[in-house]
Amino acid sequence: MSDLDIPLSGRLEPPLENGEVVFEAPWQGRVFGMAVRLAEQGTFDWSDFQASLIEVVGEWDEEQSQASDDYPYFELFAEALSRLLVAKGLVGELELSRRDEKLAARPHGHDH
Repeated sequence: MSDLDIPLSGRLEPPLENGEVVFEAPWQGRVFGMAVRLAEQGTFDWSDFQASLIEVVGEWDEEQSQASDDYPYFELFAEALSRLLVAKGLVGELELSRRDEKLAARPHGHDH
């Protein structure tokens, strides 16, 4: 069994429909695919990503003062990936922040 064969489960599992991951926006599929591909290439271990996701989801759960139907799975997934890339020294925190700002400044509907 490869490292990627270890599934995400419970709150760590992505939104699924008929056994397929469901994306509501193009960026969600891109960040998901990027994480999987980086792990497949050996850039990091999938178990390290899972640990990062567990941490981020746990923090989000603690910050919620009440139950929320708006569980931002892919935002948390992206945060977990960002933290892991910074922790592994693959990207600097400042550079990552600059790129986030640049992408956020793009016009609405820009999806490529």
